[in-house]
Amino acid sequence: MQVLQAGSHKLIYLELQPEMITNIARQAGFETKTKDGRRSIQLDLSTPGREGPLLLFDAADPANLGWFSRCQFYVDGRSGTVMQTPMTLANKRDRSGKPHRNSVRLGIAKELPASFRLPGKQALTEQVFYHLLLNFLTALAKTGVAVCGEGVVQPLAGRMESVGSRN
Repeated sequence: MQVLQAGSHKLIYLELQPEMITNIARQAGFETKTKDGRRSIQLDLSTPGREGPLLLFDAADPANLGWFSRCQFYVDGRSGTVMQTPMTLANKRDRSGKPHRNSVRLGIAKELPASFRLPGKQALTEQVFYHLLLNFLTALAKTGVAVCGEGVVQPLAGRMESVGSRN
């Protein structure tokens, strides 16, 4: 981890290893394609042998209350931000625009404000991030991740159709 000065702004630069991230994804049961950039890492995650969809569900639907009560991670449906983490999530789509049920795209920011803290005011280091990533991927595959609000990220599991018209 490095601290960078950009004018009056201080940034934390995480020195993440793409090989380590790929190994963590495999450990959680995902196949991955990794693209390492200067300021971020992009992961295309998939589970082609999985029978059901990834557990990305609509937090607002009362039918999903059981998942919501066990939920550890929340995704802002409008921006794709995994709340209180340096990650963003997006659906992967087929040619007709429908989301793939067994694959997603995950972005990881390497540059963060020096004031960035995880819940509980824990500072973010590379080792803490690797643990956070494993927990997130495990939740996506086994316990569930909630999508809060409507927007670019669509749920993949649970009851997703709405009742009544949406005007």
